[in-house]
Amino acid sequence: MDPIRVGLLGLGVVGGGTWKVLKRNGQEIARRAGRSIEVTRVAVRDVAKARALLGPDVVVGADPHAVVCDPNIDIVVELIGGDTLARELVLEAIANGKDVVTANKALLAKHGSEIFAAASAQGVTVAFEAAVAGGIPIIKAMREGLTANRIEWVAGIINGTTNFILSEMRSRGLPFATVLAEAQKLGYAEADPTFDIEGVDAAHKLTLLASLAFGIPVQFDRAYIEGITKLTAKDILLAERLGYRIKLLGITKRRPEGIELRVHPALIPSKSLLANVEGAMNAVLVRGDAVGQTLYYGKGAGEEPTASAVVADLVDVTRLHTADPGHRVPHLAFQPDAMADTPILSIDDVITSYYLRLTVADQPGVLADIARVLADSGMSIVSMIQEPNESGDTAELIFLTHLALERKVNQAITRIEQLPFVRSTVTRLRMESLA
Repeated sequence: MDPIRVGLLGLGVVGGGTWKVLKRNGQEIARRAGRSIEVTRVAVRDVAKARALLGPDVVVGADPHAVVCDPNIDIVVELIGGDTLARELVLEAIANGKDVVTANKALLAKHGSEIFAAASAQGVTVAFEAAVAGGIPIIKAMREGLTANRIEWVAGIINGTTNFILSEMRSRGLPFATVLAEAQKLGYAEADPTFDIEGVDAAHKLTLLASLAFGIPVQFDRAYIEGITKLTAKDILLAERLGYRIKLLGITKRRPEGIELRVHPALIPSKSLLANVEGAMNAVLVRGDAVGQTLYYGKGAGEEPTASAVVADLVDVTRLHTADPGHRVPHLAFQPDAMADTPILSIDDVITSYYLRLTVADQPGVLADIARVLADSGMSIVSMIQEPNESGDTAELIFLTHLALERKVNQAITRIEQLPFVRSTVTRLRMESLA
């Protein structure tokens, strides 16, 4: 049988890794796919460097449009990133009847609904395992392995950069800026780390997981996003004393009123599985009504882990080349005409527990007044710590609460900060039991 011919857009970290894995494991991959998979054309900026790496059998050029329009290319692998040129090229490839494999979470989070609709209309596949959690096969697990389940919630550590930073802050007691600089030196963080540390990268991935879990359109613009830049080493150490660890979590939950879709730092029990995911590793916890909780853990980035997911998609698409397009696994797990219009809830409508920290004057009646404000807002206290400050005339109070509505919590915080004995703003972190 003739080989599947692949056109590669981009030959950076992931593109280079994809080439290496295909060359090294080509025979094993062909045995699984039923035919060989060969990269026959590549579009890159540095043509000379690519030619030196790929050899004379691969057509190398600088024009990506030439790849997506080449009638001899069966599958286009998009690895250039961004959501402008990449969108144009992917839609062009689909219009030309080509299957697409991509690792581009930003592209799919923003334009996924348009891209998947175009692919369905054209009878081609868009595969994106590498777009979420690198080498962890979470997309395939949710799209195929858990199809018998009504997914209740998904919670994940899906950004390795922030997990590395939080792990180092906890284990070494270092401030955020110091650990970020170290992460950049080690290559875990980009020169401009904004997308990672502000939670945007994790939100891109969570948006796709929510669509797979609940059969809703891709809605990145409705996600609540909060990064880790305001976290202090003090809060991380206090959380540890209280039996919790702080992680940047992507959380999406099904509720009767709608879908929660949020990324933010959260306290989770230190004995939980996710709490013990350290360094630059990723992990996703999925709760289904039939199977219960399942955990998917591994490297969320890197040359060959991500390439592993790209090649896995190539194998899947190769197998599908003999399948009826109408009977393929849907892009987002649910049939395109069965997508639900369930609303995405505002962060104000989220119900969870809270960690609150503030500095107050060390005087009688303080605790009673704060407790009264919390009670008026429907919040009850699980536990409280009082830490005297060195000055002796102020103290730090830390409260852990039961479940509460975020809107009510915000109202309580506003009232507390107006009390005459309060000497600081209230540090508020959400807590997740993952139960």
